[in-house]
Formats: sequence, structure tokens, C-alpha cells
Amino acid sequence: MDSDTLTRRAPIRLGDCHAFGLTDTGRVRRENQDRFLIDAALNFVAVADGMGGHAFGARASATALDCVAGKLADHARTSGVIDPEDPDATVQDACACAMRAATDALNHANATLHAMNLRERLAQRSMGTTLTGIWQPRGAASLVAFHIGDSRLYRYRDGKLMQLSRDQTLYQQAIENGAIEHLPPRNVLLQALGPLPSIAPVVQTHAWLPGDRYLLCSDGLHGEVPHGEIEAVLAEVTSRGIEETCRRLVALALDAGGKDNVTAVIACF
Repeated sequence: MDSDTLTRRAPIRLGDCHAFGLTDTGRVRRENQDRFLIDAALNFVAVADGMGGHAFGARASATALDCVAGKLADHARTSGVIDPEDPDATVQDACACAMRAATDALNHANATLHAMNLRERLAQRSMGTTLTGIWQPRGAASLVAFHIGDSRLYRYRDGKLMQLSRDQTLYQQAIENGAIEHLPPRNVLLQALGPLPSIAPVVQTHAWLPGDRYLLCSDGLHGEVPHGEIEAVLAEVTSRGIEETCRRLVALALDAGGKDNVTAVIACF
């Protein structure tokens, strides 16, 4: 593996799963603008793929992950706390609260990056980032998944790999509208954190089962490696072998050309 590969030394335990991540600059790009986060304290895993040219993309992806993690930490500290002086206070649905917290965290990250773009007059070359994450709030039975851009979330269960996220790209929109000719480039984003003052992120819940394997990855992986090959690799993973699985996925992307930064994070229940 290339010397600029960044990796965790060992899988990290998060609640009911183990997670491991690997990222590589690839064979063409000079800088790695991908970032990932595995936060054991929050039970939170995320991948961000920055954009905006040299330095700006890496800054955007790192800033977005920090912003989201910070907001989720705020939620973890205050969830379930009822103001004794508020006579109308009630216990709220934990899942709905977690989904709102995830939405608020993404909106906060977007506002932070957008303000940086305005303050530094980056309108002609706005920095931004995709972000895809899964979060299991303490005591929650389900995962909260959130997504903006074209980094993906997959789930491998019962021998099948399912894409849980939907690419927010012009290409995906054209395909869904029935276009078969003169398709736009695959990497033109309809949404990202940073360039615009408002976003419409996708936030969902997914019930996990023992044996589930979740893959979060940037388009440097899913744009280079076919669905079936990813499925075959994930079919062989165990909680003790997710490091090697991440390495195999990244190696497949590099062998296919490695035209972009490539990041793979696996959470194995």
C-alpha cells in the first residue's frame, strides 16, 4: 500500500459493533481530501469526501466531521434531560429526537462551511464536502443513517449487498428520469455541505441485526469497483478480519485505476 495511506491500527469497538477505516490518495490525485471518523464515545462512524481544490477539500471534510461529531456529543449530553421548571415537559420519542439531532448536526456543519466560504470569499471556488454517517445513540435499538452528496452507505445481510443511500448527483437524477443517452458526468453533485446556505439531507433509521456489515465509502471506491465485487469481498469479512477487508477494497479501487481518493470504513455487528 502507498506510503500516504492513513489507517486505524486496529478495529474500534462501538457499542454493538467493531469498526475499521482506511483511506488512500489514489494513483492520480496529489492530495487526499477524503476523511473518515470512528468515534467510540458517540457510537458514530462517518465518511466525508471534500471538494474545492488544493487544501480546501481536505479542510472542508475535516471541518464537517468535527462539526457533526460536536453536535451529536451535545445531544448525547442533554438527551433525556427534562427541565423540572417546565410544566409542559414530556419524554419524547428517542428515535425521533435522534433523527432531529442528526439533521441539526448536518445543518450546523453546512452553516459553518458556508460562513467560511463567504468570509474567505470563496464563492468562485467554494469548498464543500459530502458526508455519510451512521450513529447508534446510547440505548437505541436502531441506527440513525444520514447522508448528503455521493458518498455511500451499504449493508451486507444474508448474502446480499444493498445500497442504503441514494447518490445526490445529476447523473442519478437523469437515470431516475429515464435518460439513457447524453448522460451528465457521474460526479456532478446536487447537494453538498458548504456551497449553499441550505441543504436537504436524508436522515433515516435502520434496524440492525447480528451479522450485519455496513460499508461507508467515498466515490473513489464505488465509482471504480463494481457492486458485485464489493459484495464478494464483504461476504468474507468477520469482526476479526475487517482490517484486511478494508485493504482489499482499497486495493481493488487502486488496481482499477485509482483516479480519485478512496476511503472505506466497515462496521461489523
